[in-house]
Amino acid sequence: MRVQQVDEQKMDWFTENMATCPINNAFKIMGKKFTVLLLRNMVYFNDTRFSQFLQIEGINPKTLSVRLRDMKKEGLIQRKVFPETPVRIEYSLTGKGKALIPILEQMAEFSTQHCSKDVFKDGKPRNFQEVLGAWKRIRSNDL
Repeated sequence: MRVQQVDEQKMDWFTENMATCPINNAFKIMGKKFTVLLLRNMVYFNDTRFSQFLQIEGINPKTLSVRLRDMKKEGLIQRKVFPETPVRIEYSLTGKGKALIPILEQMAEFSTQHCSKDVFKDGKPRNFQEVLGAWKRIRSNDL
């Protein structure tokens, strides 16, 4: 069998069975501005409130509202309203949102290992777990 025939058979299978590229589909869900940072803050900083998310550099209330709505629509987060005065609203990850944690960790590991000159002031590569430990220590001191 010639290479061209094999390639055509592969393309036929994709054409018949795939609605979209799975990598592109995941990027469409995660790739909107601030979505990854919101996920990061929920996973690693335990942020759950609108006011906490506003601490993300560059985000404004309108964009935050839209992004949270998009993430809820995609099934990544859930929104819980507490019947208090004043009303309290908290966001949390769903199972689908939690399934993205290994992807976030791989992205961070890639960056800490291969883009260390951009990530760290001293430019030295580090393990993501080391960075995560520092984040947790800093965050626990803030509380």
